[in-house]
Amino acid sequence: MNMNEKMENTRSLSAASSGTIALGGELTVHRLGFGAMRITGDGIWGPPKDPAAAIAVLRRAVELGVNFIDTADSYGPNVSEELIAEALAPYPRDLVIATKGGWNRPGPNQWTHDASPAHLRKAVEGSLQRLRLDRIDVYQLHVPDPVVPLDASVETLANMQSEGKIRLIGLSNVTVEHIERARRIVPIVSVQNRYSFADREWDHVVDYCERNEIAFIPWFPLGAGAVAGRLLERIAKAHQGKPIQVALAWLLKRSPVMLPIPGTTSIAHLEENVQAASLQLADDEYLELTGIAELAS
Repeated sequence: MNMNEKMENTRSLSAASSGTIALGGELTVHRLGFGAMRITGDGIWGPPKDPAAAIAVLRRAVELGVNFIDTADSYGPNVSEELIAEALAPYPRDLVIATKGGWNRPGPNQWTHDASPAHLRKAVEGSLQRLRLDRIDVYQLHVPDPVVPLDASVETLANMQSEGKIRLIGLSNVTVEHIERARRIVPIVSVQNRYSFADREWDHVVDYCERNEIAFIPWFPLGAGAVAGRLLERIAKAHQGKPIQVALAWLLKRSPVMLPIPGTTSIAHLEENVQAASLQLADDEYLELTGIAELAS
């Protein structure tokens, strides 16, 4: 690789290539973020096997232009937030940290609902302390609680926003009905649901978010069946890339409000993910991937 090629490669390896989105019209971030769930231990429980490596990944993400990091108090629990603070505090001025609350964690791979006002208030206070923040930029209800009225959960977050502890409010794992109910109480700036080119159950939510200028944050961005996997491999080969890069590129092309947050514990994988920000799919490739939803096994 000659010097010009090296310089071009360095320029292309930036989350800035994904473009930007303004959360709530207030906080502008690059459209390729980082999801910090995986930097914890097995079962999303306890510390990682190599905390230094997790810290290195977080710092490298910021070096690569990632300025949106998504986490939750339930990741660890607490571990992900603590590592983010250890790695990055005091934070760069343009870095937006979004966290979530509404789960309890009785053990590895175990999650129980609790979006009661008392729990959410305690969760916000705990996240503020662990993240070493006076105010959380984006706080998301992690999931509606089947035994707690959604209005009660959202009103609690709205009250804490009024108190200056939360700047912007988002939702996760929700339907359009949930979003509309929440928006009657407080502005909603983001929605985080499971979504990928081959897992399109929430297509209508993406469309709703686009119409209403709400960021859509897809998790599990490589949900692919066998047919989808073969198509990914073929298109990735044509671009001299990796399947996950093609899957991320599809998401970025799908909607201007899309904000993918691929997570990893590896700097090499992180850099591969960020390279997806500059991968441009041809229209026919995009449409072929879009049509695979009906074929994925």
